[in-house]
Amino acid sequence: MIDIGLSKMALIGAVALIVIGPEKLPRVARTVGTLLGKAQRYVSDVKAEVNRSMELDELRKMKDSVEGAARDVERSIHTSASDFERDWNQTVAGIEATADGGADAGSVAALAAQQGGAIVPAYRHPGKKWRLKRGAVPQWYKARAGVRTHVQSGAARVARFRPRRPR
Repeated sequence: MIDIGLSKMALIGAVALIVIGPEKLPRVARTVGTLLGKAQRYVSDVKAEVNRSMELDELRKMKDSVEGAARDVERSIHTSASDFERDWNQTVAGIEATADGGADAGSVAALAAQQGGAIVPAYRHPGKKWRLKRGAVPQWYKARAGVRTHVQSGAARVARFRPRRPR
């Protein structure tokens, strides 16, 4: 902007005092101050508007790049899902064809292994020890830590760990 130092301001004030006069100088100074304030506010508003428009352009570019990445991910998911569905249908059709032809379980498993799939066995109830099998703690840890898996009476436990008499 304009480079105005203290000496130039004093010179302008002296000239204004002589030209305008001491009676009107305060009113003129107030008017000039309000006009300068309005000009500064206008300039700051213009700067803010330019900054907002630049940020808006950046956000639009970022939005476009994110939307493009999302489209790419969606496209890749759709292609992998369709590939999986096609492979699954081929495997099921092959298994049904061999099952209809009177093939044994070994040939069905061989066909599934050839096509990259695995035969999942039918559900079978775990039987008597199902509560024990549901435990998250492995058996080797229970054995090492001394966790009891079978109920035993106190007298039987004492008899089990009683030192034997030599015969």
